[in-house]
Amino acid sequence: MSNVATSSRGKRRIAHLDMDAFFASVELLSYPELRGHPVVVGGRNVHQPVIQPDGTKRFARLCDYAGRGVVTTSTYEARAFGVFSGMGLMKSAQLAPDAILLPANFEAYRDYSLRFKAAVANIAPLIEDRGIDEIYIDLTDIQEESLPLSRRIKQAVFDATGLTCSIGITPNKLLSKICSDLEKPDGITILGMEDVETRIWPLAAKKINGIGPKANERLEKLGIQTVGQLAAAPLELLVSHFGRSMGHWMHEVAHGIDERPIKTSREPKSISRESTFQRDLHAKQDRAELSEIFTGICIRVAEDLKRKDYVAKTIGVKVRYADFQAVTRDFTLELPTAEGMTIRRAAGECLKRIPLEKRIRLLGVRASTLLPADALSLLPEQGQLGI
Repeated sequence: MSNVATSSRGKRRIAHLDMDAFFASVELLSYPELRGHPVVVGGRNVHQPVIQPDGTKRFARLCDYAGRGVVTTSTYEARAFGVFSGMGLMKSAQLAPDAILLPANFEAYRDYSLRFKAAVANIAPLIEDRGIDEIYIDLTDIQEESLPLSRRIKQAVFDATGLTCSIGITPNKLLSKICSDLEKPDGITILGMEDVETRIWPLAAKKINGIGPKANERLEKLGIQTVGQLAAAPLELLVSHFGRSMGHWMHEVAHGIDERPIKTSREPKSISRESTFQRDLHAKQDRAELSEIFTGICIRVAEDLKRKDYVAKTIGVKVRYADFQAVTRDFTLELPTAEGMTIRRAAGECLKRIPLEKRIRLLGVRASTLLPADALSLLPEQGQLGI
């Protein structure tokens, strides 16, 4: 069960802290000579920088990359060329061919993530963890003005990591998420509800977290491009085009309304692993290689479950074909498990129900319907798991 932070005071003060170009910034701690240059992190089998006879380093360039890799992150200098996370590296090379390409180091990113969160917790302990590089913080009951408090938090993060972050402080999570992005990098934005009309309404509607590309496209067809235009749209129009729930939500968020509490802990809904192949594989011609990869994914899911003290009752498989079409199937166990081979057998049952005539680009395995591992002792003994 999640713990929800509440306050005895009526007026909430919520911060959203977002690390600036986090992965790339961590890399620049190791390679300070790259500061100010377009740098991209990502790809597969990207070589570490080579130290040359004169002591200088020779870095890989984006234009030399060949393969299916994607951008994990990029510096702001690379973003100025239009290179953003999730973009294919081959496409990115067309935009910024001379950008430096570095391999990702997720162990280092996790370490720095723990450091910055611990530094913030020493000042403001009511934190909602939103991922490796961002958190929400409830500042409501801290007796300190927002500007000096945000500066103190930013300094604590820098002292612990050597990295900068951007902070938005507003009455709710929705607005703070938007505001942390307004003055990047190394920014502070503090808004009240009275500032929504002047600071938020001129922004593009897609700046609202939850309005994705498809919803934004539908809004544009209605002539709605900004948050202000969304706020002015009749509620009935939004409901008729997006449904009752989504329509009401859009109407509220456009006016800066968001009552979601800070959740100081989160229970995972699922644990998953997947692998994108260097080349498309065929179920028959590459059977042995696929089987080895598939088993390895299942074993890693089991290890993740055990490390986090969970068992799973539902096992799912995702297959993405070479044409990017994706298919998923699920299998429900009689007893929850965290055993690798049990997960492998259940995943195999899922795979039997997926057409495998086309070449495969990606395989994934997901464990869901999670229970704490000690819940197994409370269940009646049963026989085999029916797989």
